[in-house]
Amino acid sequence: MAKKPKSDPNYKVIAENRRARYDYAIEDDIECGIILTGSEVKSLRENTTNIAESYAAVEESELWLVNSYIAPYERAMFSHEERRRRKLLVSKKELSRLWNATQREGMTLVPLVMYFNHKGIAKMKIGIAKGKKNHDKRETEAKRDWARQKQRLLKERH
Repeated sequence: MAKKPKSDPNYKVIAENRRARYDYAIEDDIECGIILTGSEVKSLRENTTNIAESYAAVEESELWLVNSYIAPYERAMFSHEERRRRKLLVSKKELSRLWNATQREGMTLVPLVMYFNHKGIAKMKIGIAKGKKNHDKRETEAKRDWARQKQRLLKERH
């Protein structure tokens, strides 16, 4: 998850896919750039986006973000399509690694967080993930509950 450094005035989390860590076992993550239009960037600055239902896919040696929602910017002269496919920017080495993970190992590319970095440029963190089964989700929930309970017990002792 992207943490906010204290000295960066431009750093800002735009959208976060909190459900991804519950539904998927994230094995690795990668930061990539996004090709956006001007009205999309202005809309992102107003925090009007959703990446919860989206996914990334490697198609024809390019990485694409599919089904992400960026609300239309009302004061734009030329508006954008809300759910269009957006190209993600990664190096060729990273792209081949992502392709191998999705095609050979049966992994999924899940968007985790979209944010403006310290330079004010829109970035996205994508997780290379494997889907969890129901029993895995229950196990994760049990571990989280036990950690909370442990913290409460320690807090009561002191």
